[in-house]
Amino acid sequence: MAAPVTARTGHVIGGSLVDEAGDRIDVVNPATEEVIASVPAGTPADVDAAVRAARAAFAGWSVRDPKERAAAVLRVAQGIAARRDELAATITAEMGAPISFAAKVQASLPAATSSAVAKLVLDGGYDFTEEVGNSLVVREPVGVVGAITPWNYPLHQIVAKVAPALVAGNTVVLKPSEVAPLNANVFLEILAEAGIPDGVVNLVHGTGPVVGDAISGHPDVDMVSFTGSTAAGKLVSVNAAGTVKRVALELGGKSANVILDDADLERAVKIGLGNTFINGGQTCSAWTRWVVPAALHDRVVELAVANAAKYTVGDPTEATTRIGPMASLAQRDRVLGYIADGVAEGATLAHGGTTDGLPGTGAFVPPTVFAGVRSDMKIAQEEIFGPVLSILPYADEDEAVEIANSTIYGLAGAVFAGDDDRALRVARRLRTGQVDINGGAYNPAAPFGGYRQSGNGRELGKFGLEEFTEVKSIQR
Repeated sequence: MAAPVTARTGHVIGGSLVDEAGDRIDVVNPATEEVIASVPAGTPADVDAAVRAARAAFAGWSVRDPKERAAAVLRVAQGIAARRDELAATITAEMGAPISFAAKVQASLPAATSSAVAKLVLDGGYDFTEEVGNSLVVREPVGVVGAITPWNYPLHQIVAKVAPALVAGNTVVLKPSEVAPLNANVFLEILAEAGIPDGVVNLVHGTGPVVGDAISGHPDVDMVSFTGSTAAGKLVSVNAAGTVKRVALELGGKSANVILDDADLERAVKIGLGNTFINGGQTCSAWTRWVVPAALHDRVVELAVANAAKYTVGDPTEATTRIGPMASLAQRDRVLGYIADGVAEGATLAHGGTTDGLPGTGAFVPPTVFAGVRSDMKIAQEEIFGPVLSILPYADEDEAVEIANSTIYGLAGAVFAGDDDRALRVARRLRTGQVDINGGAYNPAAPFGGYRQSGNGRELGKFGLEEFTEVKSIQR
C-alpha cells in the first residue's frame, strides 16, 4: 500500500495535538529524496509542557491496579497489529526499510513485545511485591520517564520503552528521531484508542541537542531511557547527572560472529549474512565482524560473496527488495566513507563497495564484503551502520575470543560450531549482552542490552519491565 503521508503533524501534549507556528523539520523519503512531511522543531518550552502533563497524569496512572495497566497495554499491542500495514508503509516512506521487512519486523515486532510485557502481569503472574524475611519489597514506578528513540527501528524502540514503562505505572515524555518521526504520531493515536489517559504519554518532536537535552536535564524527569549512538549516549549521561536521575542506555555495537572450525559453513554464512545485512545493516546488534579460522577464510569469503549477490538493492516499496536505501543521504555518505577507509587500510574488497548500477536518486549503498581484515583496522573497530561485512581470520580459539572482545562494544554476537557444548563454552567467554548459538531463534522475552560502551540496563521481558521500577523495602 502507498504510505499515508501527512503533510504536517505536531506534538501530542496532554492528549491534544499541538502544532503552533515556528520552525519545522522536513521528513525526507530516502529512496526518492522528496520531502513527504514536516514536524515541529520542539523547544524546551514544549518539553516543560509535556513534563507538566506527564507529572499531572502520574498521580492517577501510577495507582491503578497493575493488571488494569497491563490490560491497557495489551489493547495497545492489538491496536499496533490492526494497523500493521499502515505503520509498515509509514516506516518504509520515512526511513527506507524494505516493505516486506517493515511489515514482518518493523511493524510486527512492537506488537509482540508489548503483548509479551502485558502478559507477564496478566498471564505470567508477575508480582510487584515479594517477602524477604520481615521485609515487604515493593517495586514502584520511577515517575516521569523521558524516552529518546532512534530512527533505525523507530516504532520498535518506542514501544520497547513505552510499553514496560506504562505497565510499571510510569508516565512518559517521548522524543522520537526527527529522521523517522511519523510513526510516533500513529502510535499516539493507538494509545488513545486503547484507553491510555491523556497526559500519560506525551510526544515532543525535535532534535537531540534541543529537545533531547531538555528532557535528559529536566529536574522533573525521573528517568531517561535512550537508544542511539554511544557518543550521544555519553552526552545524555552527562546532562542527566546534574539531577542524578536514572539513565538506561542502549547504544552502539560491533558484534562478532565467531565461526569455529567444525561449524557448518554454509549454514553459518547464510544465517550470518542475514544478521549482518538486516535492515540494511542499520542494526546495533548486526554481526558486522566475522571471526573465522585462517584455514577456512577463503572458503567463507567465497560463500559470503555468493550469498551477498542475492541481496537485491532498490525500491523499498517492492516486495522483492532486500536492501533499501540508508535512512538518509548523510547516513549513505557515512557508510561510503567507511568503505573508502577499508580500501585505504588495505582490506580486500571482495564484493560491492561501489554505487555503480544503483539508482541515481536515493541514499543507496551496495552490500559490501571485506576480506583479510585486521582487528586494528577502522572498519573492524567502529560501528559503520550499513551493509558492510568485515571478515577477520584467526589462528586458534583463544585468538578468536580475543578478537571478538577487542572493541569498545559488547552488545551482541554469535557462535557457530558443530558441537553445541563447545559453542556454549565460547559464548560464555564473549563479553557481550546477547549471543546466538548456531542461529538460535530471536526471543522477545529475553533481556537485550550491552556490556561496556554498548550501554547499561536491559530492555524487553521481565528485565525490561523492572528497569522502569524503583525498589522499596518495608520492614514489619
